[in-house]
Amino acid sequence: MKQEKIRNILQFALLVAAFLLGATLQANGFIEEFMYYKEDIVYLASEHVKLTLISGTIAIFIGMPAGIILSRQSMRRFSEPAMQVFNIGTTVPTLAVLALSMTLLGIGNTPAIFALAIATVLPIVRNTYTGLISVPEYLKEAATGMGLTPLQQLFRVELPNAMFVIMAGIRTAFAINIGTVPLAFLIGGTGLGELIFTGIDLDELSMMLAGAIPTASLAVIIDMMLGMLTFVVVKKGVNPLRK
Repeated sequence: MKQEKIRNILQFALLVAAFLLGATLQANGFIEEFMYYKEDIVYLASEHVKLTLISGTIAIFIGMPAGIILSRQSMRRFSEPAMQVFNIGTTVPTLAVLALSMTLLGIGNTPAIFALAIATVLPIVRNTYTGLISVPEYLKEAATGMGLTPLQQLFRVELPNAMFVIMAGIRTAFAINIGTVPLAFLIGGTGLGELIFTGIDLDELSMMLAGAIPTASLAVIIDMMLGMLTFVVVKKGVNPLRK
């Protein structure tokens, strides 16, 4: 009861703070300046999401199979060297990855998608690998005793039990991805980075925030959507969020 009362007080305080902030921004004319870029925000946000979804999907299609292969008993001795290869996209500064991809593929969305996929694949590979090797041995032995083939065991036992950890890696990858997309503007990619960097160059705070605020909002929205997807796809017995 006490916790619920504290929660209600905090919610009320947040509402009051949001109202006061909105009133202050309205009085300063910031909202009117912000809305001046409404059409740009809508178009660039859609392009931003498109880059995120395409590059994120490519990272999933690379990362999950790689994690599965490395988790097999015969391949585990190669797992750490392989992880270091995938770690290049994280270790090397993102701007350097973008520059290298531009050198190979020119300018535009294609090198941006390539660089974003490389920069975000590691969490998916590592979480897939970690989730699969963490599946209890007695479950695998039971599956073998039931006559399941290795492929059936993977899809019926291992992946369902590792899916919560795998989804955590995907959420991390998309969080990194959507925050990195603005940098794609530097190599000709589309997205909210156009407003952010142009606003910085022109010293226009409202233009910069017209790109930064939607970027932050998209990161929160996509993470919430992936959280809801995790709740749905991860079975009750192995999902700590479902009681």
